[in-house]
Amino acid sequence: MTQPVTLAEILAVLDDPRSVPDLQRYFLAVGDAAFAGGQFERLGGGGDRPEIANTVTAEDLIAVQLLSVQVRPHRALDLLQGQLGRELAAELAQIPVDVELGAHEAFPLIVEGGHADNAWRMLRNADGIGWVIAGKLLARKRPKLVPVYDDVVSCAFGTGTGFWEWLHGKLREEGGVLAQRLRALHAEADLPAVVSRLRVLDVVFWMRHRDAHGGGACPGLRLT
Repeated sequence: MTQPVTLAEILAVLDDPRSVPDLQRYFLAVGDAAFAGGQFERLGGGGDRPEIANTVTAEDLIAVQLLSVQVRPHRALDLLQGQLGRELAAELAQIPVDVELGAHEAFPLIVEGGHADNAWRMLRNADGIGWVIAGKLLARKRPKLVPVYDDVVSCAFGTGTGFWEWLHGKLREEGGVLAQRLRALHAEADLPAVVSRLRVLDVVFWMRHRDAHGGGACPGLRLT
């Protein structure tokens, strides 16, 4: 099994000269050159704004579609006006919107049995959602805490299950140097304030690996 990338390897990818232009292409390009996913956190003012932070809205479901996944109609209705939506709202109400992954307060939320973990499992186990959509929907509702994570990003990092805890640990290594580097990249690319440092990391690695990703047999991101 591929070993996850090290902190030094993550920093090397971030420091690559391609990272800033890739971020700008993803988040700032307009017209036919624009990536729809660049509007994921911005659509409708964001999924974590106070009045709807604990409720799944139609805008949230459209935002998820911008990341190339779609919630099936009946499950979407369940999230918007059914039991699944009410149960998810109860978990979201226990997850502060301002807690960032890597912070001490984040760990009890993301470990097994934590409210973020419970919300993810609830969504993942719902028919027609699965682990990728579950993570992307929660990333819309809690962008500072939950990273966008899919097959391409998983392959690029060489990670599998337990990604939240793994990334939480990386953000705490060596005095938080990764978080510092992500903030610096955010500023250098002149990204909108609503774009979280987790999205900076996700997009750099996704842009770097998306064209080369070869599915289940892919050896991962080439770091040289």
